[in-house]
Amino acid sequence: MEQTATYPLTIAYDAKRAYLNYRGLGNYSRNLLKQMAQFYGENRYVLCTPADKGLYPWLDLQPFERVTPSGLWSLTPSVWRRYGIPGALKDKKINIYHGLSQELPEGIERLGCKTVVTMHDAIFMRYPELYSTTYRHSFIRRNESACRRADMIIAISEQTKRDYMEFFGVEERRIRVVYQGCNELYWQEVSEAEKQRVHDQFGLPREYALCVGALEERKNQVRIIEAIGASGTGLPLVLVGRGNEKYKQQLLSNAKHYGVQIAIIENANQADLPAIYTMASLFVYPSLFEGFGIPILEAARCQVPIIASSGTCFEEIAGEGALYVSPTDSEVLGEAIRNTIQDSEQTRERIQTALRNTERFRAENIAREIMQVYQSL
Repeated sequence: MEQTATYPLTIAYDAKRAYLNYRGLGNYSRNLLKQMAQFYGENRYVLCTPADKGLYPWLDLQPFERVTPSGLWSLTPSVWRRYGIPGALKDKKINIYHGLSQELPEGIERLGCKTVVTMHDAIFMRYPELYSTTYRHSFIRRNESACRRADMIIAISEQTKRDYMEFFGVEERRIRVVYQGCNELYWQEVSEAEKQRVHDQFGLPREYALCVGALEERKNQVRIIEAIGASGTGLPLVLVGRGNEKYKQQLLSNAKHYGVQIAIIENANQADLPAIYTMASLFVYPSLFEGFGIPILEAARCQVPIIASSGTCFEEIAGEGALYVSPTDSEVLGEAIRNTIQDSEQTRERIQTALRNTERFRAENIAREIMQVYQSL
């Protein structure tokens, strides 16, 4: 029998990424959970995860309750995440189940709760060559299933909303855009002492172009190297991220070829990043495609000039506060870099415009919109 949702609510989440993933989906999950606990702490939040490595101990504090596989399910935690979660929640009186990473467990309907799923991107549909055939087919099936069964779908950008309407036939009445925010660290001023600490720890150049993100072909960092070489500025490049070792070696080889000084930082933690952003001369993000692009928001908060790819969701974040260029044209990107590092009135105006645009992404706004989705069900 379907439950009647009352306030406060009991909300369960697929929290695997919150516990185990330090990148985009993990950041999204942790930020959302933190926001809900901060602004709607009277609710009960049940976090379903196949494992807990103890990386984020605050997830074990009130108002959170952790649920992990037990018995025979503990031998196959990945299978439990797809099929065992409904059984683990059967006595929890769940009002809402929210899949935070594009999936819903099979049989969740048996609980009589309403279901929400967050869709981040459809890159696996637009760029199938970036994924193995097995993974892509499996993920498509899980996305199709979640889209068909969810009571409400959250898209993290208008771009993602359009993609899921196009590729998965989602009706517009069942999908709502709720943007994601960024870590609360980016809403605080970075002290001079913190800048000096981070500068010394990582041996940063006095001036540098910055790109933050996984080292992979889709992020297109190789184009930044070509663009800096074409710009004639001699500006060093700092890349923050981990990823594909083969691609990393390609980046280092290209930097040598174009005479670009490059530093790759793989061991920065979240607390180091605001200072790394703030000290940069500009932030360059020529990614071929993203569902949202948290680094754009982070750079805007740190008041760094931004150059980003045109034709993506980035304009939803920075508006007229960034320069947008083709991610495949290194000459045009180089010209944008050359123009941006000049301390011009236009650059300063763009910085302030981007900063004003970030007000939409404050934690209380995100939490309120998520709660409105829950209460609408």
